[in-house]
Amino acid sequence: MSDPVARLNAALEGRYAIDRKLGEGGMATVYLADDLKHERKVALKVLKPELAAVVGAERFLAEIKTTANLTHPHILPLFDSGEADSFLFYVMPYLDGETLRDRIDREKQLPVDEAVRIATAVASALDHAHRNKVIHRDIKPGNILLQDGQPVVSDFGIALALGVAGGTRLTETGLSVGTPFYMSPEQATGDQVVGASTDTYALGSVLYEMLVGEPPYPGATAQAVLGKIIAGKPVSATEQRPSIPANVDAAVRKALEKLPADRFASAQDFVRALGDENFRYGELATAGVGAVVGPWNRLTMATTTLAALFAVAFGWLALRPEPPNRVQRFQPLEGFEAGQVVNLLPDGSGMVFQQYDGVVGQLWLRRWDDLSPVLINGTEGIIQTPEPSPDGQEVAFIAGPNQLNVAPLEGGVVRPLADDARCCPRWGSDGFIYYQSQAGNINRVPAVGGEVEPVTDRDDDFPSYHAHFQVLPDSDLGVFMVWNPPRIVAQRISTGERKVLVPGMRPFVTSTGHLVFASLEGQIMAASFDADAMELTSPALPIEEGVAVTNSPYPLYTVSESGELLYQTGSGQSGGNEFVWYTRSGEVTPVDAGWAFDPGPGVGSWSLSPDGTRVAVRAEVDGNIDIWIKELDDGPFSRLTRDEADEWSPAWTPDSEWVTFISDRGGNGDVWTKRADGTGEAELLYDDDALLQEAFWSPDEEWLVVRRSSGGDGGGDILALRPSEDSVARPLLAEEYDEWAPALSPDGRWLVYVSNETSRNEVYVRPFPDVESGKWRVSTDGGIMPVWAHSGRELFFVNFPTGRDLIAAEFDPNSSGSPVGEKETLFTAPPWSLGNVFSTLYGIAPDDQRFLGARVQGSAGDDAFVSELILVQNWFEELKERVPPSR
Repeated sequence: MSDPVARLNAALEGRYAIDRKLGEGGMATVYLADDLKHERKVALKVLKPELAAVVGAERFLAEIKTTANLTHPHILPLFDSGEADSFLFYVMPYLDGETLRDRIDREKQLPVDEAVRIATAVASALDHAHRNKVIHRDIKPGNILLQDGQPVVSDFGIALALGVAGGTRLTETGLSVGTPFYMSPEQATGDQVVGASTDTYALGSVLYEMLVGEPPYPGATAQAVLGKIIAGKPVSATEQRPSIPANVDAAVRKALEKLPADRFASAQDFVRALGDENFRYGELATAGVGAVVGPWNRLTMATTTLAALFAVAFGWLALRPEPPNRVQRFQPLEGFEAGQVVNLLPDGSGMVFQQYDGVVGQLWLRRWDDLSPVLINGTEGIIQTPEPSPDGQEVAFIAGPNQLNVAPLEGGVVRPLADDARCCPRWGSDGFIYYQSQAGNINRVPAVGGEVEPVTDRDDDFPSYHAHFQVLPDSDLGVFMVWNPPRIVAQRISTGERKVLVPGMRPFVTSTGHLVFASLEGQIMAASFDADAMELTSPALPIEEGVAVTNSPYPLYTVSESGELLYQTGSGQSGGNEFVWYTRSGEVTPVDAGWAFDPGPGVGSWSLSPDGTRVAVRAEVDGNIDIWIKELDDGPFSRLTRDEADEWSPAWTPDSEWVTFISDRGGNGDVWTKRADGTGEAELLYDDDALLQEAFWSPDEEWLVVRRSSGGDGGGDILALRPSEDSVARPLLAEEYDEWAPALSPDGRWLVYVSNETSRNEVYVRPFPDVESGKWRVSTDGGIMPVWAHSGRELFFVNFPTGRDLIAAEFDPNSSGSPVGEKETLFTAPPWSLGNVFSTLYGIAPDDQRFLGARVQGSAGDDAFVSELILVQNWFEELKERVPPSR
């Protein structure tokens, strides 16, 4: 059987089926194949026989394992590797697109911005690999795939596996790892010890070719190319293409230095230089004085006199003051549902917003010159707080409970940056993205990927959560807000020096020299700001009124760098929240007309007592957040806890006598309990090393079930312990995905919960405590907020994101098969105002015929949640007129 395809198919039978040959390179032959187990197309690459013979199967397969752990949006992952009938092969995803080689061959020269963007993305992949001790060794246009315009590096680490496994034997046979045009001088001389700067050199060569149209050292033979690489004079892209910015040319020249020590220390440093207009390097950086007068210099001198004449003739135009731009107001979208967080593009040409349906769903881009918004691919799911990049090309956002991601606005590969995010990313001019961490302080991470580092700490002076950190351009100063009470703080990043500026929320420092912020009453305020002195130089005055403030609280407005204001209308925070009863058909009755409560910052939480007579609720009174008890329907409202720390997630014991809750009074979210009548002291039930979000007792009060997360409001793992026997909770559900909203059936035999294991939230049920003995999915098209009926014969949930309906599912605890039966849609749930997908925002009366929910006081139906979206163009003109800047 001499046909290699036939031999391969026979050797790989049951695993892969070869379709056809895609191409052939210096190291491997590439085939399109079917992955039979996973039912997907893959690229199966078979090492050249001469390479396989030199390297050896055992060493190659041992070394290639180190590359399988690289996970990055711009790195093509390694699916599989192995040996079959003397073939050494490895398997990668099949991308039906073109390579960068194809694009350069077609277009010859790429636009400068596009070339820099591609190089930046590849550099982020290299930086990730280098930090994991992996060097690619063969960066070239043919190894850079373009998927929806986004670069993805293939064969990552394959050259490393070959180089390490083959060692010097590779050189002795005349084979080398690397492609001549892009090989570094140390590779060209046969040096087997190469480092990160080898990849940086190759990337510099690739960027040079994207800009100029040919490699920096072309040649007719490999020997000629290698000779130029080793001994050739330095090249300059600007000499070949004058439109290339000086900093880009300087960055390429530094990347192409002969000695590794003279190149950039890291791929990330290369990216910074590409983005820094002031970066210069080498002789060309100081050229100018005493330079040789060439054709361009003579042309410049010849036109200088003409330019001077024009300056004199039209100088009066420059002296005449420019008329201010006209301030205009528009309503860019009608029927906008209140509560959606929106952010303007930096140039004010459009906005990014969350598609909101009671809870956040996905991100959309609306440019003002388009008829309708478009979905930003890769942002489907649980998405929060979008923030467009300064260049208007990408958007940062929080995905799921804690993942900070960046996605191209026009679609492409999503780039994960950090897994500890909670809220409010802001792009800095220093190349970092600042965000609120799950621990509540401000962290930052390089926008191209890298190490996360803390910026603020929650000390005694600022113990509450920090958010919306903005770094001033070309400055060490940042401003941010602190919750509870909301106030704006300035901080020097290098020294940690901090100063409270003014009470307020969601700050913006504008190019006009103002500090803009919002009040709880729905006003947009502004004051003149002296950044050097870290102080306001004028009183804060209201500029706009009637801005919506959610119950988090969160003011729904944003300001663009170019001077536009976008905000939602609303009545502010003064109305508070009220409890209402819903029948199974959706009819609504207020619990206590005229009474309302304030849930305070963050996600609200409350719990209806099993006997249906009281509700325990997290509420803020006089600046302190505690657990309170409301007697139903029109009884008193009394404080249960009095500690200065925050408390949340109250849950009743089965006898309605005690309330269990989470408190950070110990510096972390631990489980506490207190008698519901308020007598006695609160008692610590369980102290966990990680942050806890929920805790409740089993019906027999033998088990304490808890939900753990790394912080914030997100999902995590579900654990349980017997306090009478256990000191540490044992995992019930602790998978690589998140589980949350656990609840036990009235007989204590079944556990219901929500999981995102299918990339969409669904409701599942398992036996308890033996959760491994069975598993059934309750929802079929998305589901959150599961609650048991008191009878144990029904399970209720909301079918988000496909709808917002409250569903009742029949449940048979004695079924020999699936216990989940028929489902009935009861009514469309209103946009309950006290939380997100991780909170269960309703309770059930003892007769299972009424549901207790919460809403903004006085609202009725979905009409109360429709808001006007107002765009104010050239708003900075109004700002400067109302509050003259001090500079």
